[in-house]
Amino acid sequence: MIDLSEFESISPYTDEEASEALAKLAEYPVVGIASQHFFPEESPDFLQNILKQIKTVDQFQEVVMSKFVRWVLDHTAHNFSYDGISNIDPDKKFLAMSNHRDIILDPAITQLVLFTNGIPMTEIAVGDNLITSKEIEYLIRSNRMIKVIRGVSARELYLSSQMLSKYIRLNITNQRRSIWLAQRQGRTKNGYDITEQGLLKMLDMSGDKDFQQNFEELNIIPMSISYEIEPCDILKAREIVISKTQKYVKAKGEDLNSIMVGIMQQKGNIHLNIGKPLTSEEIAAAALCDKNDRYQLIRHAVDVRVIQGYKLWGNNYIAYDILNDTDKYSGNYTQEDKDKFVAYMEHQLGTVEPELDRAELREVFLGIYANPVVAKETMI
Repeated sequence: MIDLSEFESISPYTDEEASEALAKLAEYPVVGIASQHFFPEESPDFLQNILKQIKTVDQFQEVVMSKFVRWVLDHTAHNFSYDGISNIDPDKKFLAMSNHRDIILDPAITQLVLFTNGIPMTEIAVGDNLITSKEIEYLIRSNRMIKVIRGVSARELYLSSQMLSKYIRLNITNQRRSIWLAQRQGRTKNGYDITEQGLLKMLDMSGDKDFQQNFEELNIIPMSISYEIEPCDILKAREIVISKTQKYVKAKGEDLNSIMVGIMQQKGNIHLNIGKPLTSEEIAAAALCDKNDRYQLIRHAVDVRVIQGYKLWGNNYIAYDILNDTDKYSGNYTQEDKDKFVAYMEHQLGTVEPELDRAELREVFLGIYANPVVAKETMI
């Protein structure tokens, strides 16, 4: 059994810590509200009573979180599908490197798929900016969240990156627990899913072997989640437009609002693709390159799988054709589909402050949906 005591500041709660934290969480009034919303067929104190009885993290994820994610899929998605589960060796830990479109649902849906297929669920790397209250910390650290430190000095960031890198590697190489990690810091807001090179450098920091061995032992499995209706689409478009003229500063409670919008917003169809693990040949080819070029090749290998695994919906093709004033992909949707999407877009545009340039906002909004098509075209 490996000693993880040095990672106490970033690691998820132990079973004992989770049991204590969830009992405290049960006392918050919001739990009763959530219980009646997500478990309407049960008594009002159903969730409160369950939280007080939880003894392990596994029990919490199985009894509460899996039901919650199923509720979200049943009530806010038209259909959910997935493929590539055979790419995971259930006897071997892995680093899931996923695109990131929704703060909570991307990893939560992935966990449900693993649970459904009898594969141990992963720990989840999440930015500490989401821990805005004690009750949120109780909840997410009881749900196997690894705390990723953000908003600190360069020196502190370097040290925290070293710690995170070491923690991830120890878990995977010692076959303790797989890890879910977004391919970039923060959600993709413009529709382009691109791996951050700095993330790969961070992973390499803890390696004590050569470049090839360091990456091979992480067993990187790229994953790609596709939403027919982009979570928080108008909020992302708004942020992009504002950021073009000034530094975007998040309002108090904005992350929490994005979490709630992402959960409750209708999403249409959702698809999760689990890609093939990076191969020894791909990593060996990268190892032959110099300095940053080797990370570029690893990044490209991840990006290709993420983009190839991305499922394009009618909305993506419609937005592409509108944005480019073409009917190139008109065979993938009907006029009724197009009218419905345009009506939805105009409604969304009308929900933000009127002083934002509507033409620019519309172009950015369309780009969020159209850019996955562009990415697919580029990869072909």
